[in-house]
Amino acid sequence: MEKLRQHIEEVIAVTDEEFEHIKTFFTPRRVKKHQYLIQDGDQANFEYLIMAGIFRMFYLDDDGKEHIVQFAGENWWMSDYQAYFYQKQARLNIVCMEDGEVLCMKLQGRETLSADLHKMEHFFRVKLTRGYVAQQQRIISLLSSTPQQRYEEFNHLYPHMTQKIPKKYIAEYLGVSRETLSRLYSTHK
Repeated sequence: MEKLRQHIEEVIAVTDEEFEHIKTFFTPRRVKKHQYLIQDGDQANFEYLIMAGIFRMFYLDDDGKEHIVQFAGENWWMSDYQAYFYQKQARLNIVCMEDGEVLCMKLQGRETLSADLHKMEHFFRVKLTRGYVAQQQRIISLLSSTPQQRYEEFNHLYPHMTQKIPKKYIAEYLGVSRETLSRLYSTHK
């Protein structure tokens, strides 16, 4: 739980008493490689703070083709937010790519914690805003950048993930073929 406190204190300061209250809203969970946190059709009952491991969020289209929405590593938050916030069935899948650990938070817990400690509401707003901005940057990159630029940006933003994520998933995330990624990888070395 000390990592949780450090994560929170990157945005807001909390007292020992406040942190004792905060941590009651989080449930730790170990996740094995290939284990799902959320699958299409499930209820998205939790938002997850990644404490260890790498996770992949993807959408399966009607033809069964996987479209990667996001990778997430330590200190990232993830869920199928449409399903989580609106209490609908999930359309996205979240799977663990290596053994990991997450802290789970229910929506009601998030709401209660935000009401109890207004500074936590600020914390959640800051985290959600940063995630939204990152997602917009990704969309703009997909629409306006060359495969080479997208690859270089991915390497720059997530150097620790480049070595851990199989190349086929990086290619899928970047919107290029595996062969194109191999060429990009060899020219980048």
